[in-house]
Amino acid sequence: MTEDRLYAQTRARIDAFRFDAHVAQVFADMIARSVPGYGLLLDMISVITREYAKPDTNLYDLGCSLGASTLAMRHAAPDGSRIIAIDNAPAMIERAQTNIAMDTSTTPVSLLCDDIRQVVFESPASLMTFNLTLQFIPPTDRLPLLTRMAEALLPGGALILSEKIQLPDAGDNQTLIDLHHGFKRAQGYSELEIAQKRSALDNVLVPDTLDTHIARLQQAGFSHVVPWFQCFNFISLLAVR
Repeated sequence: MTEDRLYAQTRARIDAFRFDAHVAQVFADMIARSVPGYGLLLDMISVITREYAKPDTNLYDLGCSLGASTLAMRHAAPDGSRIIAIDNAPAMIERAQTNIAMDTSTTPVSLLCDDIRQVVFESPASLMTFNLTLQFIPPTDRLPLLTRMAEALLPGGALILSEKIQLPDAGDNQTLIDLHHGFKRAQGYSELEIAQKRSALDNVLVPDTLDTHIARLQQAGFSHVVPWFQCFNFISLLAVR
């Protein structure tokens, strides 16, 4: 795993964050050191997969990046199921292919390099993971996408939605931001790295409040939405069709 040092040197100009080849090379280290509780989240995806994934159905990993969620689902997938992992970044898909090829599980995985807003979801589907991806999609596109996802899921099918959130109270929100930055310092990131990464993500990663997420999921057609994980300003929801 290559160490993330992308923002370790002072940059004259901070370009908008992109999932390019440079990010793909260090992404495994970046996300582990940037998202508190990420390893636990992946472990619990396997637990949720055992509960909600059905035999002979499609399982989706949307915004699959390097395939970590794909593998978490794969290790718990029922007989006859197939995983479809989608990402719009060619560099991510290329590395995901390598990671999946090294895995010994036998559940079939199809990797697609595509925009998930344009993908036609194949039925029947029983489980979808959508980890730290919706926040990068334009806000006006979020409800239509989630609606199509709900429509593709079988009754009782589930979506795991993990996101960085903002709190409605500015003071509370700043408290969680400060704690998140403290977590990143504890992982070895410098003040310069934290500041430059945050500048790169401005207007690229656009978070919602928890209430906004829940209301949108319900509007999209999910009958039951349960927050099951939170660490600082990162949260995961289980939405059942």
